[in-house]
Amino acid sequence: MTVASELRGSMSGRFFDDFTVGAVDEFGQYTVSRDEIIAFARQFDPQPFHIDEELARQHAFGGLVASGGHTAGMCMRMPVER
Repeated sequence: MTVASELRGSMSGRFFDDFTVGAVDEFGQYTVSRDEIIAFARQFDPQPFHIDEELARQHAFGGLVASGGHTAGMCMRMPVER
């Protein structure tokens, strides 16, 4: 069995038009650690509010935050593992 066929079986099979505005799907949860946030950011998005806790506290976010790319990657995985 190929990876593509394995994934196809776990996806919803819905198309964009099948989604209703306001509908909610549950995909579970994933807790991302400080170390994961920093490791991802050092490699792909080394902005101060992703890699330096002290500088992050001085930023508009008020603390360390995960990169949008990191967050998107986690969000892409959860429906597939559902």
